[in-house]
Amino acid sequence: MSRNDLILAITVMAIWGFNFSMIKLGITEVHPLLATAARFSLAVIPAIFFIARPNVQWRYLIGYGVVFGVGVWGMASWSITAGLSSGMSSVLLSSNALIGMAVGIFIHKEKSSTRKFLGALVALIALSVLITATNGNITGQGLLLILIAAISWVVMGVIVKSSKTQQAFAFNVWGMAFAPIPLVVFAMALHGPGIVEQAVLSWNMNTTLAVLFQAYPTTLFGYWVWNRLLIRYPLSTTAPLTLLVSVFALISGYFMYGETLSTAQMVASGLFLLGIGLIIKPARAKKKPSESPHTAVKVTQS
Repeated sequence: MSRNDLILAITVMAIWGFNFSMIKLGITEVHPLLATAARFSLAVIPAIFFIARPNVQWRYLIGYGVVFGVGVWGMASWSITAGLSSGMSSVLLSSNALIGMAVGIFIHKEKSSTRKFLGALVALIALSVLITATNGNITGQGLLLILIAAISWVVMGVIVKSSKTQQAFAFNVWGMAFAPIPLVVFAMALHGPGIVEQAVLSWNMNTTLAVLFQAYPTTLFGYWVWNRLLIRYPLSTTAPLTLLVSVFALISGYFMYGETLSTAQMVASGLFLLGIGLIIKPARAKKKPSESPHTAVKVTQS
């Protein structure tokens, strides 16, 4: 990866990590489902009017919007108001790699390498330590909600892959158009129509700043850069960078809210991210025995 692209990638990881602290800022007064609905509304409008609809069936766009909006970020935001620290929410959301691996093995009958099994074992042990050694930064309800978010992340990946889209950014923007309404309806179903009026009356400058940050730097800019990197570089280069998100989230949570980890949790967080890294890093392609160095050069250049 070139130096400029690496700097850009690290910048996006920092934005995504800081985003968890901004989520916490935005849901202090406003229900997390409604704050998330506002985030996606701003991310979609007016961008959707300048981006052609991707050539996929509507059901994929609708499914993506509901799962990405309600399942991933609605639940992740809610988990913070339910007792998870913003940094811990980011770390535990990374468990989607464990869930995705389990789905691949048990449902799709995929084979997995020894390295990935080792990573899963390390991550599971570290996860149990993170939960049991809590200093108040993890609650049962918050844990349940972030696990739903992690499962939804895996489902979202299945939807994107099933759609066979080649227009990642357009798919993301058009899909997000179907996120706000389900989020608002869900909030009203839980708390009644008055929750919307309450959100309007409680809305303040902090909420505005948080929603704007989530909509533009995090969603539009972040995903534009990320999709660009995915096109230019192999997954083995880009995927491990996502582990930096949790690092930046823990740092920003400490400086913004004084969130801390117990000593056991600090060690466990490092081991957890190491285990996830072993899972998400693809194995290197093996050269064929008959392939000569000259042939390899020709293949690379082509």
